[in-house]
Amino acid sequence: MLKYIYPDGSHCYRAIHTAHAVFRDSGGKLIARAEKADRSGMYEFEIKGFEILGPGTFYD
Repeated sequence: MLKYIYPDGSHCYRAIHTAHAVFRDSGGKLIARAEKADRSGMYEFEIKGFEILGPGTFYD
């Protein structure tokens, strides 16, 4: 599971198999690319950071 942290401090969780890439764009922003929920393609969004969450681990 991945936890993406958005620039405003909020976050979301995504299954790791839906993640495609994390990279810096030409302006230096950190960008994540992930599969759309309906599996119709990919989309990109700006993030501040991310965590890879391990199974069976409690995060607070």
